[in-house]
Amino acid sequence: MRSARSSILIAAVLLLAAGGGYYYYQGRPAPAAAKAAPAQSIKSGVAQQKDVAIVVRANGYVSALNTVDVRPQTQNIVRQVHVVEGQDVRAGQLLFTLDQRSDTSNVDRARAQVARGRADLVEAENALRRNQELAAKNFVSAAVVDTARSKVEALRSTLQADEATIRSSAIALGNNRIVATMDGRIGAISVHAGSLAQPAGPPMLTISQLDPITVSFALPERELSILLATYPKGNAPVTAVLAGERSVQGELIFIDSASDPQSGTIKMKARFANGQRQMWPGTFVNVSLVSRTLPQAVVIPAQSVITGPTEKFVYLVRPDNTVAAQKVTVENIDGGEAVVSGLKAGERIVVEGAQNLRPGARVRETQSGQSQPRTPADA
Repeated sequence: MRSARSSILIAAVLLLAAGGGYYYYQGRPAPAAAKAAPAQSIKSGVAQQKDVAIVVRANGYVSALNTVDVRPQTQNIVRQVHVVEGQDVRAGQLLFTLDQRSDTSNVDRARAQVARGRADLVEAENALRRNQELAAKNFVSAAVVDTARSKVEALRSTLQADEATIRSSAIALGNNRIVATMDGRIGAISVHAGSLAQPAGPPMLTISQLDPITVSFALPERELSILLATYPKGNAPVTAVLAGERSVQGELIFIDSASDPQSGTIKMKARFANGQRQMWPGTFVNVSLVSRTLPQAVVIPAQSVITGPTEKFVYLVRPDNTVAAQKVTVENIDGGEAVVSGLKAGERIVVEGAQNLRPGARVRETQSGQSQPRTPADA
């Protein structure tokens, strides 16, 4: 009985203690509500609307518009070199003189042969006239006249052949004077006076036309239809950036008739004025051209575009200074600007500080950011 009364007493004490604790905590004032999360600092910008030129870029190399390898027509000895390496020449300017003694003697021999043939022809024509006169008086037969006429015709043919030999010999003699076939700049000279020049050997020198000059480059084949639609005549303006960030303007003059199946690109050439020799064959340059223009496109800073797991988006800044994720499609990125669809011109977006944001987060403009209207929520 004593143990039962003790158990009842202990239970009553525990109940009183629990009740007292309940009333104690119920009587205490509730703790203050947790303060809202602080606004995060950002820099914002406004989506703009304007015409945007779509620029395609490529690496190109400079090449001469025309290049001519100078070789002799026949094997011969070089007697004199009339130019120096690196010299500018004009079309028709004398470059080399070859040994012409053999060709000169051939011309003299052909001329002597022609002179003799003409004398024989004159004699044969006189004989024909005499025989014709005698035949008219029945002093000679018609066969004699026919023989004389055949001789005249044969000598005339021989004379024509001899005159052709003179022309051929004169051409061979003229080939000993090698002249420039176009305006340009001379490269390295591989022969000197006394050297043996051969048609099948290396060129005696090379002439390159440097003004105008061309730049060869390749663009992705997907750009072809766009270029042809924008420039039906194919004369797209092309800009080449040289060393020292100097840029020169040229014009597209050639599009290859087939694309490279391995690289998926199409070869093109642009022509540039090069009177000051700013561009040199074999050097590399950066090439750009405007493939098309997007009218009234929505443009935002490229750094404001965030790449998510499945899509790209930006953070819109709402009037209450909270942010919302807005999906966008990037049409083009160039020069730090992104052309996007899915936004409207004038909408305010987060440019910097988006790395820690979540939809619904409160933001405030940093002091160094763009001046934006403040609301009581920013306080």
